[in-house]
Amino acid sequence: MVMLRGFKAPLLAVVFSFYGLAQQAQPGQPTPAPVPGNQAPQPAELPPDSIRPNYPLGPNDQILIRAPGVEEINERPFRIDAEGFINLPLIGRIRAGGLTLQQLEAELVKRLREYIVNPQVIIAVTQFRSEPVFFVGLFQRPGIYPLQGRRTLVEMLSSIGGLQPNASRHIKVTRRMEYGTIPLPNAAEDPEKKISSVEISMGSLRENVNPAEDIVLQPFDVISVERAELVYVNGEVGRVGGIELGERDSVSLAQTLTMAGGFGRDANRGKVRILRPILNTDRRAEIEVDANRVFEGKENDVPLLPNDVLFVPRSNTRTLLTVASTVSLALLGPLLYYAFLH
Repeated sequence: MVMLRGFKAPLLAVVFSFYGLAQQAQPGQPTPAPVPGNQAPQPAELPPDSIRPNYPLGPNDQILIRAPGVEEINERPFRIDAEGFINLPLIGRIRAGGLTLQQLEAELVKRLREYIVNPQVIIAVTQFRSEPVFFVGLFQRPGIYPLQGRRTLVEMLSSIGGLQPNASRHIKVTRRMEYGTIPLPNAAEDPEKKISSVEISMGSLRENVNPAEDIVLQPFDVISVERAELVYVNGEVGRVGGIELGERDSVSLAQTLTMAGGFGRDANRGKVRILRPILNTDRRAEIEVDANRVFEGKENDVPLLPNDVLFVPRSNTRTLLTVASTVSLALLGPLLYYAFLH
């Protein structure tokens, strides 16, 4: 049996490069500093910028500074003191509290220019003052945020500004099993990765007074959101392109054609085709629909799933008539010209 599916993009793999680092930073236990080697590690080993920028450094955060060519601070951990400062060899006392990682990197580069040409600095947090949560993807302000006290999903979403306009209206929460399974009936467990995960509708969070989906977040939770899912329209329609599903799981063929501006003049309405992805392949299955019968109410409307392509072909009859007209004019033209001259 051919299995059909709506496309579902995987959880952003970029999270897990940092997620592995976070797993080493157990609450109450310092993370051992890496052993310096003869060759400076590549920046790719650090958390990517997409999840780093907005974490505000504060007292008791421990950072690891990588500054190739500056042996005094390269590959060494430093802890921010109670007043928000760090004491660095060569540079001296510098305020770090309240700065993001990128801001502190820029400040260190500025200070190091007094000693070396074109300094490079990359900073990672190796131990947090309080356990963090990660917001990854199309949020207004994605980043790492300290989880201070009992914070729910809605509270944290409000504090980071919510979603970007082109974001999906379904978010995913992933939790380490050591903090328990996510307490929702549709949560899935992955024993191999030792995580549980669940998809949550933003509509459910907004529309209910005390939604069950407004879960209390736990340390190292990863909340991710991808781009809004689309169905695509091509062929003889008013407007080709993608149509966002928003919070819907599907959209009907009639609705899709209406949003695409209806049929084009030469559309073959009786042989509209839906091209649907086949599970675990790069191929698509073809589903033919008589749109005339759908609009006449003689057949049920057909749901389109994420990543479906709705294709409206050109009518062969119209094409033949156009060709015939062209040929007729080509043949009659010389005769009319001859008759005019004589």
